Amino acid sequence: MKRITTEDILNDRTLFTKEDVQEIEAEVANEVARIRGGKRENSGRKAIVSGKILKFTKRLTEDEAKFIDYARKHHIDYEQLMQG
Repeated sequence: MKRITTEDILNDRTLFTKEDVQEIEAEVANEVARIRGGKRENSGRKAIVSGKILKFTKRLTEDEAKFIDYARKHHIDYEQLMQG
């Protein structure tokens, strides 16, 4: 027995026209976005750009931040330093 998928039903032109399918898919996408959240106008969330590396943040003590600034200013090689 063949299973009938939602895609099969939507592609059956005896039930729905192409415009009906587009309208249904748009309504579903809006409902999913409303329930799951995601990028919305004025939500403060940035759009995710594929292939772009995300920025990571860590909370540091004042001394740790000073050390990182010092190391960058004096071009300290972290890899060599870590090998001891």
